[in-house]
Amino acid sequence: MIEITKVAAERIRQSAAESGMQAPVLRVAAQLAADGSMEYGMGFDQSRPGDTTVELEGVHVVVAARSRELLEGVVLDFVEMEPGDFRFIFTPAGTEGGS
Repeated sequence: MIEITKVAAERIRQSAAESGMQAPVLRVAAQLAADGSMEYGMGFDQSRPGDTTVELEGVHVVVAARSRELLEGVVLDFVEMEPGDFRFIFTPAGTEGGS
């Protein structure tokens, strides 16, 4: 299953609060692109039949069955790419990154 760093979880909760959400659910997805690279996505959503639902660092996360295997061992983090430029990044299993 995907992992979420404390920093990413804090930013997700902050974003949900800024949007006025009371009980946010974060959907995380992954798919293989035509060129063989991995594409990741996330957004606030609701749970659907067949989803896996977990709580990670205080964030309720849902993953569709088709993304489950692709997200195994992936770490979602929120990092400073350049001074003042913060972004969410997905670090695949077996690579260094995350905090």
